[in-house]
Amino acid sequence: MTLPGPEDTPSVHAPRLVLVTGPSGAGRSTAIKVLEDIGFEAIDNLPLSLLPRLMDGPPLTQSLALGVDVRNRDFSIDGIIEMAETLAQNAEFDTDLLYLDARADVLIRRFSETRRRHPFAPSETPTVGVERELEQLAAIRTRATILVDTSDLTVHDLRDEILRVFRPDAEQSLSVSVQSFSYKRGLPRGVDLVFDVRFLANPHWRQDLRPHDGRSPEVTGFVESDPKFAEFFERTSDLLRFLLPAYREEGKTHLAVGFGCTGGKHRSVALAEKTAKLLAEEGWQVSIRHRELEQPGGMLTPQPKGPVA
Repeated sequence: MTLPGPEDTPSVHAPRLVLVTGPSGAGRSTAIKVLEDIGFEAIDNLPLSLLPRLMDGPPLTQSLALGVDVRNRDFSIDGIIEMAETLAQNAEFDTDLLYLDARADVLIRRFSETRRRHPFAPSETPTVGVERELEQLAAIRTRATILVDTSDLTVHDLRDEILRVFRPDAEQSLSVSVQSFSYKRGLPRGVDLVFDVRFLANPHWRQDLRPHDGRSPEVTGFVESDPKFAEFFERTSDLLRFLLPAYREEGKTHLAVGFGCTGGKHRSVALAEKTAKLLAEEGWQVSIRHRELEQPGGMLTPQPKGPVA
């Protein structure tokens, strides 16, 4: 769900060049198609040796998305890293390295379901191929300027995520993703800032509140009634007010903020909702994700869809 912010005054921006990569099966092709739909010129599987010739041609007048993966003819880890660093120094366009990621078990399941051969292990099991590829790509992942974990995303969810980050009217802005999660399942991949809210009173131990989640007024009221809540929320909000403009000035285009609690359904959800609403009211482009509520059976209480007012 995306929260609306005030419309920006139109301005002229440099073309955007996005290198799209990631492990096989993580959604790279889908991401490239979405970028093409919103006006990028898209070139998939371009041999790295041809990129200098492409960039030495006429200046870019249109944003460009380049898909790079292990099936490229002259693929190399060092080559991609060197290319990304070189392009980042070119002032004629803004460069991002978009890395589509997913957990190993998810990638293995996707290959098993489609019965495709893994490019890193064409005559072996998908498990072997996935493990090899993730190990090879680790160095590239650490250099990504935008990381999208598709483990729990549908094709439609991934499209929404790409649109939120790359839509033309926000090319030079910072988009913020506010997420809730359970520490039992570990930290979400790709989160930049994490706040642990397990110190707050837990609605789980109230029989009347346990069936609801942190979006319900009853749970929100209970969480906010904790004597430590008001000061924590004020301090957290002030920290984000300080950090977001600083990250934007540094050229960061996407920031993921996580709130975690024990089960990921009450306290973290309430804090994520309240924080996202505040940031949207202050003009930031914000989206909300509740990881545990998106799991099968996780939607404990039906909630109205649409933007938060």
